[in-house]
Amino acid sequence: MPGSLFTTYRKSLKPVDLLGFFLGLSLGLMLLGWQHVQQKLKLKQLIQRVKVDTTLSSLPVTSRLTRAIAAYQEAEHGLEQELQTWKQMIQIAPVGFLQVDEDNQLLWCNSQACDLLSVQPFQLSKPRLLLEVVRSYELDELIEQTRQVRKPCQRDWTFYPTHSDPSRLSQQQSSPLRAYGLPMTNGCVGVFLESREEALSLIQQRDRWISDAAHELKTPLTSIRLVAETLQSRLEPPLRDWVDRLLKETIRLSSLVQDLLDLSQLEAQSIHQLSLSSVDLTKLIQSTWLSLEPLARKKVLQLDYVGPEHLLTQVNEAGLHRVLLNLLDNSIKYSPMHQQIRVQLSLQSNEGRSTKSQICLEVIDAGCGFPEVALPHIFERFYRVDPSRARSVPDLSGSRMDSVYATGKSISRYATSAFDLTTDGDSLYSGSGSGLGLAIVQQIIEAHGGSVRASNHPETGGAWLQVFLPWQPELDIQDMGVETESNRENG
Repeated sequence: MPGSLFTTYRKSLKPVDLLGFFLGLSLGLMLLGWQHVQQKLKLKQLIQRVKVDTTLSSLPVTSRLTRAIAAYQEAEHGLEQELQTWKQMIQIAPVGFLQVDEDNQLLWCNSQACDLLSVQPFQLSKPRLLLEVVRSYELDELIEQTRQVRKPCQRDWTFYPTHSDPSRLSQQQSSPLRAYGLPMTNGCVGVFLESREEALSLIQQRDRWISDAAHELKTPLTSIRLVAETLQSRLEPPLRDWVDRLLKETIRLSSLVQDLLDLSQLEAQSIHQLSLSSVDLTKLIQSTWLSLEPLARKKVLQLDYVGPEHLLTQVNEAGLHRVLLNLLDNSIKYSPMHQQIRVQLSLQSNEGRSTKSQICLEVIDAGCGFPEVALPHIFERFYRVDPSRARSVPDLSGSRMDSVYATGKSISRYATSAFDLTTDGDSLYSGSGSGLGLAIVQQIIEAHGGSVRASNHPETGGAWLQVFLPWQPELDIQDMGVETESNRENG
């Protein structure tokens, strides 16, 4: 029976059906062979990517791929061990380190960072927003800035830790911190942290020592000056010439001591302690230049003022007069003959604000400018750009200094405080070249809540000093509780 069925089936098959069967079988075999070839090509490409040892080229493709996978697994294990080693090193490093992802979630931080930022271990059990763990908007802004510019960034600030128990907030101590933000892959940011408490303590000790030394030197210098002034009128040349040199050196040292005392007082002041009044900055610039015009006339220098005819603002007049004196004196000192000193005054807007809220005062000369390596140190005490420009005895001839000191008046009358350099005819100023002028400028501007910046002007190639001061109506100043002239009159 089965044989008869097979015979019947063969009789029912047609040549066309057989041809279709063989064609389908051939097409299937060709497709299978093509897939096999493609797989071998992919394996070869994969082997080329993983860079298999050429000595194994005689082995089959699958064997080489298996060995390559094993080699890569071994390399991955070695990298994991190296990563763990680096993590252990960072964990015991003397500086803090933390890492956040692209969403500002805290991935991990070492023990030093936990101590600096008062982070508890249970807060690191799972990724959380950084602001939920560390309430520091300065740190958050540094991370955003680093992520945007894709460059290392730095920031200093005072960190005030928080506590879940309000009764223990008074026990939390603030700490000055410095942070370095480093951009990483996939939007992650790493931050190195260090405490600046020890450095600030050393700076305070240094400043205290300088202030004490200046106080101790002030009285004997005044005595030496009085003796020299007494002998000056009683001696005849050539002995009188020696007394004149002694008097000039005493005056220079007295000015240096007074500058040190001014710096010490300025560091302890803030905008709430300044005596502010409404001042026309344009007129103040002109009057300051007039007081220095005898020095400028010797080098045939002229003032090129660019700015509004009047600009009123609330500042300490004597302090800002001191700033202009120091800046313009430096420009006169280092400007070549027959040049102009440009002073620009304008209103600008702060970052993130559309309204004009700050004053920009620029002093530009055509001198030799600052070396690039010196720019970070321009405002440091006793820093001098050119060592060859050694401190020299100031030439007081032809200036107001002779008339002031020849009368035997005490220097304390003119500089009893950091801002007691009045703008009247008896103002006292000496460009001693002690390296304190720009340091005093910075302290006065920061006491006003502003900032100062030094660079080289792209057009003239000379020094370019930019002073930024907050510009606020008198009503806002009074609302801040700052003492003004009108407050004292109304009081």
